[in-house]
Amino acid sequence: MIRKHELEAKLKEDSTLIRSGVLRNEHPVDPSQAFADFMQACRKGNLKECQELITLGVNINGKDRFDYTPLVIASLCGHYEVVRLLLESGALADPDSFERERAVYNALNNRIRNLLLSYDYTKTADPLQVWASHITSLLTRDHPKTSDITLTADTETFHVHKFVLSARSPYFRRKFAEAPETTTWKLSHAIPVEAFRIVLKYLYLGDLPRDLVAPESGVSEKDVLKGIDKLCKQLELDMLWEAVMAMTDRRLARQRQQDEVKRAQKQVEDFFEETVVKFRMDVDTRKLADVKWPRDNAIFANCLLRADEDEGDEEEGDTVSNHLGIPIESAGSKTSSGIGKPKRSVLYPAHKPFLIRCLYFETMFSSEFKEALDGEHLHIIKVDCTPEVLEIILRFLYTEKTECPLEFSLDLLYVSDMLLLDKLKQAAAVTISTLGSGTRNALVDRTHFGPKRLPKQQARDGEAEDVEPINVYDVIRAAWDLGVMRLEEFAAQYLASRLEDFIDDDDFVDLIRESASRIKERQETDTIELLDDIRFYLSERFRLRFDGDGIEDLLDDTSEEEADPESNNENGSSGPGDIAEDERTPSPTGDGVTTLDGKVVEDEFSSDAVNYDVLIGKIDMMLEKIGLDA
Repeated sequence: MIRKHELEAKLKEDSTLIRSGVLRNEHPVDPSQAFADFMQACRKGNLKECQELITLGVNINGKDRFDYTPLVIASLCGHYEVVRLLLESGALADPDSFERERAVYNALNNRIRNLLLSYDYTKTADPLQVWASHITSLLTRDHPKTSDITLTADTETFHVHKFVLSARSPYFRRKFAEAPETTTWKLSHAIPVEAFRIVLKYLYLGDLPRDLVAPESGVSEKDVLKGIDKLCKQLELDMLWEAVMAMTDRRLARQRQQDEVKRAQKQVEDFFEETVVKFRMDVDTRKLADVKWPRDNAIFANCLLRADEDEGDEEEGDTVSNHLGIPIESAGSKTSSGIGKPKRSVLYPAHKPFLIRCLYFETMFSSEFKEALDGEHLHIIKVDCTPEVLEIILRFLYTEKTECPLEFSLDLLYVSDMLLLDKLKQAAAVTISTLGSGTRNALVDRTHFGPKRLPKQQARDGEAEDVEPINVYDVIRAAWDLGVMRLEEFAAQYLASRLEDFIDDDDFVDLIRESASRIKERQETDTIELLDDIRFYLSERFRLRFDGDGIEDLLDDTSEEEADPESNNENGSSGPGDIAEDERTPSPTGDGVTTLDGKVVEDEFSSDAVNYDVLIGKIDMMLEKIGLDA
């Protein structure tokens, strides 16, 4: 940690620069109701609500009227998962910053403190750094070839990309829209090539040089500045001149660069919507061979990505594509046989400069496969996923945005693993482990209150089954298949927090068998990893609320009243295998709390001791029944 007087001096200096307008306030006071709700969720540790508000765009680096940021509040209240979510979502945690030091100082426990101290702050300080670096690299990258236009000057040639230039400059957008077949562009002799070089670096989000003119150059710095000024006006680059003027101040230049990257992200996203999303084609899978999209098209697409919908999802009808690359909507006619619905495919026009961010596509376009070769028409490349998931992947590749609805997160997890997109895979895992926990945190005790999933037998008898937000069995198997430790931990927490709902399910028993079988040449002394984790989180579930209040004694000793057989008979329960229908609710007489085995005890403290023993006993009975010793 930095010293206190150094921290105070830095804070004072930053405050002066912010008041003068030189630096941007990275932690502004946010009076909005959405931010107030976000702060409340951080105080309570409501992981699901925090994730939902972050997805909606709440400012995670704002401050409330008491000068607290979400990171400080979550750290102060001891919510480890919320702190981790904030850091992964872009909460500023620069070691030299006042807010990071404040969060560390106020951390409720060492686990949170160590997380804050060890986290790679460069990921949070500039979350778009990787995206911007890729765009910058396109200026010098020649393999695989992705450029589609060449700018020529007297002494230098630049291989650039129509999509990038059109997204960043309104001038280029109009010119390329008028003549999309253009492949070369001659630069004006009246403007020094050094000025063009700086403008291209700006368009491609590169760092501008402090020295505008190299020592060996034959032009003056004044001529270069005049050339930049002319290009700013011609190309309609409003912020370029401010970026040039800020080059001598390192801190100001860094801030201007961050602002420009965010602005460029918005420009690319808008162009993505106007091209890739707007011109996607919905076609009959049987007629894909009829799709002919010319290489010289008005949106500069280099290939078509195909995703197939499930049969019967769409309306019946055929889509006819023309030979000009303009999609024609479905006419809604029936199939020739008049029976069933045809299988549909969705084609997305895509651009190689952004697709090669994915190692899968980079390898494909660097190979000798037909997809890497230019032809008269664009190649159709199939991606094994639904159109909704493919659009999420494309949006990430183009804009770095990782929003993923829970309903698509499991499919996205598998596809991003196949495409080697680790960041998107992690984002899908975060979505599942936050939104998938339902209306409350996975570690909150569900024994005394809240809805529960009805046992299968009750569902068979005609009662509606309360549907959980995810299928935890699918999640744990995905975690095993893909090696996602975060999801393994989440699934164990999820099952432990709802164990009374799952312990008697045949699917749960099969899951335990599967976990045991994951150990090759299993010995009798080997434990079951999933069951070990469930036992741990089950212990946390009952101990967390009473930490330091003698819970160990409660778990070891039960009162004479609890052990009285007459108490069991009063509630009609003959043993731990029979759980009363009104479990987790107070006794109708108001004289006590009903436990999982039907006993009535004095209060929730006593019932937790009984419920813990009941659930542990059920686990032991299950293991004995299936012949596993764990």
